Amino acid sequence: MNTLNQFKNFSSNLPQSEMMPVLFMGHGSPMNGIEVNEFSTGWANMAKSIPQPSAVLVVSAHWFTRGTKITAMDFPPTIHDFGGFPQALFDVQYPAPGNPTLAKEAGDLVTSTIVELNHDWGLDHGAWTVIKHMYPNADIPVLQLSIDYTKGAQYHYNLAKEISSLRKKGVLILGSGNMVHNLRMISWEMINGGGYDWALEANDKFKSAIIHKDHQSLINFEQMGGDVRLAIPTPEHYLPLMYTLGLQGDEEEALLFNDKAVGGSLTMTSVRVG
Repeated sequence: MNTLNQFKNFSSNLPQSEMMPVLFMGHGSPMNGIEVNEFSTGWANMAKSIPQPSAVLVVSAHWFTRGTKITAMDFPPTIHDFGGFPQALFDVQYPAPGNPTLAKEAGDLVTSTIVELNHDWGLDHGAWTVIKHMYPNADIPVLQLSIDYTKGAQYHYNLAKEISSLRKKGVLILGSGNMVHNLRMISWEMINGGGYDWALEANDKFKSAIIHKDHQSLINFEQMGGDVRLAIPTPEHYLPLMYTLGLQGDEEEALLFNDKAVGGSLTMTSVRVG
């Protein structure tokens, strides 16, 4: 059986498995995609600590759309959605297969909205820069689910719950963004580590709420204070966290890793649930 046909045969007949963990990855600079550093090493080590997934479904901050879409092509292209970086970064290809059958199955699970099967996107840097360190052989199907920019945090939190059954079929659902993400206030003097007071205070609020399962405060993040408003000037990098939290079971705890501020106004803090 060739590789393409093997992945096409993913279907709802897959045996039920133990519940896959759920992840939120602070992805930071695209350069993390080609650098071996504390963050990329953290992603690689996390992959080694969890079961091998049957597929990865990524909710990336960099696919912000009107309506909800899911990639449904056999081989999603590697998207270099950035500028001003070394040519070596643009040369990277991550040739993981897609899975149209899984895309349709995931879309059919969602009843609150119509999920469009998309053949035009691919794997943006919120997806491949992280996953290439986790699964460097590119032998696991990867799909992306877009973020509907017309909807608020509660909507995305609720939508995540509709796809929770995929976890029992070995699908790793991964949100990719940054809890604190204010590029307009970045400090190049602190690019290797360090955060403004407001960034650290906001991140501490987020971490405390995550550990204590205070999801409602995180959903209503606009009400968490001025430091949080600075941390989230626009919501696209924060909203992937809503998917991770929405998938958290009542008995599941959260583990924090890669917990570091960089550039003054970014945090790489990542979360494992389950």
